[in-house]
Amino acid sequence: MEKKSFGYFNPPVAIMGVGCLEDIADYIKPMGFKKALIVSDKVLVEIKLIKKLTDVLDKVGVGYAIFDGAQPNPTVGNVNAGLKILKDNGCDFVMSFGGGSPHDCAKGIALVASNGGKIEDYEGVNKSAKPQMPLIAVNTTSGTASQMTRFCIITDETRHVKMAIVDWHTTPIIAVDDADLMLAMPPSLTAATGMDALTHAVEAYVSIIATPVTDCAAIKAIELVSGFLRRAVKDGKDIEAREMMTYAEYLAGIAFNNASLGYVHAMAHQLGGFYDLPHGVCNAILLPAVSDFNAKVVPARFADVAKAMGVDIAGLSAADAAAKGIAAIRQLSADINIPAGLKDLRGFKESDIPTLTANALKDACGLTNPKQATPEEITGIYKAAI
Repeated sequence: MEKKSFGYFNPPVAIMGVGCLEDIADYIKPMGFKKALIVSDKVLVEIKLIKKLTDVLDKVGVGYAIFDGAQPNPTVGNVNAGLKILKDNGCDFVMSFGGGSPHDCAKGIALVASNGGKIEDYEGVNKSAKPQMPLIAVNTTSGTASQMTRFCIITDETRHVKMAIVDWHTTPIIAVDDADLMLAMPPSLTAATGMDALTHAVEAYVSIIATPVTDCAAIKAIELVSGFLRRAVKDGKDIEAREMMTYAEYLAGIAFNNASLGYVHAMAHQLGGFYDLPHGVCNAILLPAVSDFNAKVVPARFADVAKAMGVDIAGLSAADAAAKGIAAIRQLSADINIPAGLKDLRGFKESDIPTLTANALKDACGLTNPKQATPEEITGIYKAAI
């Protein structure tokens, strides 16, 4: 029998539960940190949500400098700008505050701060020699799970591509998921990030390196998204729905952090990098089309997805159950007003598909897809999602 071994990657500490942000003081103070670089975005600073974090730091006497330049789909330029602020202010650790964009930007900054060079040097899998500067990630959305993963996505604005940096050294030392911080998320962002979490769980469940550990996390995440995402979108103040979505996101993060992803992400990264589009929306549109492609290879896995989505699959063949599960994914997207197809995305042109296809086939996320695709098949999936 062929010997196989699997690594398991997760933050040393995860703090969860309504109001848990206050608890980070108990962890920061003993570590002896002096000054944080807080990486966030302009919106979270303008609405003063970030004050919830700075108040905690003020209480324990930890200084901070704020970099609010993490834009959606953070860029090489964002990483370089944040790195300069970190060095100019003598910061000895990094805190990210926000969703996937601030977390990924902070990872890029922290990785280069300790390893040197440029963030472009770390594109690919485990290219760094040393752990990043200590990073504490405080989450304000329920989708990317970047606050707890070894994945970092940075847009190279010169090549118009998203670089996938998969490196165990980018794992935050503490991940914070406080549903109180998510009450301000608008419905569109709630929907997009929720579908991102669902995509993580589905892709991890059908990955060629899935294990019983990742399977448990993925299936529970799918159940929670199916049960609570509609509620969270309909009523942003529904604290139970918000909290359950934080668990869904984290469980999906456990799943894909260890089983990796597939062609949904490999293809969505290209749309985001090329047109500067929301990652969760791109995932949501591509998920059914990629699932149709993958279900031909692993129908039983998609039958399990259907059951987790709440579909009655009794008496159905694996293929028929899989089809119903994929239909349930499409229905969830429609119910929360995700755009129906790529044609509805700003800037998308069918004539760009050859370039999108070529770049998608280079993306590391595709390596664990259930079936390796030809360029013609990737092109076909893009066209099916139009």
